Amino acid sequence: MAGMAQPLIRPALPSDAPAWRSLWRGYCEFYGTNVPDQVTSRTWARILDPDSGTMCIVAEVDGQVYGFANCVIHENTWELQPVCYLEDLFVVPSARGKGLGRALIEWLHNAMRAEGWSRLYWSTREDNAHARRLYDRFTQADGFVRYVLKQK
Repeated sequence: MAGMAQPLIRPALPSDAPAWRSLWRGYCEFYGTNVPDQVTSRTWARILDPDSGTMCIVAEVDGQVYGFANCVIHENTWELQPVCYLEDLFVVPSARGKGLGRALIEWLHNAMRAEGWSRLYWSTREDNAHARRLYDRFTQADGFVRYVLKQK
């Protein structure tokens, strides 16, 4: 994989389901969470639904999908244009450092301009040093602290 070819970044297709599900499991394991199968299936269905605000792009090299970015396009209260929340970004460990994560974010940055989104934003764990090195190439963290209130 040392001489990895330039990735093809494209919207996820129905035929990507097995690869996406495998990557999704890796992503959930990385974050130490267990997403129920029902939620995983619903997320994939929303990704494929053209009327949903949820979308996914994948990074493909030589016919194999090595990474994805799941996003939610939504309205907001601060601007007239919708925004893109990059909710999940994952590249298989063996392909990290090869430019796939950067290519996924660059694709979204270009889509932001083309689609008229006012901004693209995301978050990561504070201790995710590998991802933060990539993200800091695009922009600096904005200093916000996230709070999560869950239904019990």
